[in-house]
Amino acid sequence: MSNVNEAAAPPALKRRKLVDKSLPTALDEIAEENALYQELQRMERSLDWTMSRKRMEIQEAFGKPMKVRRKLRIFLSHAMSGQVWQEPSLGATAADLETGQPIPAWTFRIEGRLLDASTQRLNRGPSRKFSSFLKSMVVEFDRDPTLYPESNIVEWHRFDSPEAQDGFEIKRRGDMAVKARVILHLERSPDHFTVNNATLASLIGVQEDTRVGIIAGLWNYIKANGLQDKVHPTTIKFDQKLASIFNLVEINFSALPELVNRYLSPPDPILLQHVIQVEQNASPNMQAFDVDVDMDDTTLKQKMNQALLSYGAEAQATLTALDEEVAQAAQSVRNSKLKRDFLLSFAENPQKFIQSWIASQSRDLEVILGDDNRCVRDEDLRRSDFFRLPWVREAVTVYEGLRSSGALKTAQMTR
Repeated sequence: MSNVNEAAAPPALKRRKLVDKSLPTALDEIAEENALYQELQRMERSLDWTMSRKRMEIQEAFGKPMKVRRKLRIFLSHAMSGQVWQEPSLGATAADLETGQPIPAWTFRIEGRLLDASTQRLNRGPSRKFSSFLKSMVVEFDRDPTLYPESNIVEWHRFDSPEAQDGFEIKRRGDMAVKARVILHLERSPDHFTVNNATLASLIGVQEDTRVGIIAGLWNYIKANGLQDKVHPTTIKFDQKLASIFNLVEINFSALPELVNRYLSPPDPILLQHVIQVEQNASPNMQAFDVDVDMDDTTLKQKMNQALLSYGAEAQATLTALDEEVAQAAQSVRNSKLKRDFLLSFAENPQKFIQSWIASQSRDLEVILGDDNRCVRDEDLRRSDFFRLPWVREAVTVYEGLRSSGALKTAQMTR
């Protein structure tokens, strides 16, 4: 039975929301605060527009890659073991089978760590490992291959060792100084390229960038020099400088990326030199090199995400509730203004006011009752000037006052 009663129950009345927060300018003569309210409304509209525009900009930028340049410090060092000047008990891991003496050896280490920015030291997360910044690495040792059986070239590639690590160690036998050369290819996403034509790089102002960045640089040069055909916008007419580089007079816009690809090369690798000295009085055995790397700006993305979340459903509901309160207060002020005008007009000239009001009400009644009972002449109805007379404004004012008063009472009852 309860389900039947619930189903038969009429739906609850939906409260009508008031959205009009404006006040009539005639209030300036009565209340000086009305001018301040108008100024606040103007500032609110400007602030709403600015916040909406910024929110749209954040949403658009959130999907784009945001990079920040950081310093990657690379350390090259070495350690010796089993050398003649060292005690046999210090680090000797192997011994000659005939003499029982330790075999001279050295270990070459390649390590790296990301330098913390001053603004990120407090909120830094887990740091990236050194190998995650590399695409490949080649280490070459300058020593006689006939004396040592180990290879003098060591290679590492990311796809062979997907697990990230903090550094690399290469151990070899020997008791003589060795020159080591480290060749590093950095991992970049998206891939970077260099413009292999010096003249082209000088014209577009880009030496190394992503493929899209280089094409954008060329397109900016084309627009700045007006090389786009005005009749056929998809045709690019090269000037003398570009024509001498590409050996073309004109090209279709769609073929521009393919043309640029011919002048792109992989970026030059990073070359590091290190001398492995095994003598007792050798100079310090560690070197440090700083390399610029581009990383995803996670800090900025977190701030942007927090900015978007701060304007979520809860904040929107709070603002909507405040807007409704302001709209209700504005409606009350407008109703009070109508009542004041009504009573003030009556106080100034009661006789004229009552006569005008009765005439207005009679005219409204005639219009409401329809054609059969109206006292308005057909000639007046055909004249447009008849509907521009003061009675129209009075009728609208009275009608709006009654309607607004009823809407306000309904809203207060449903709260």
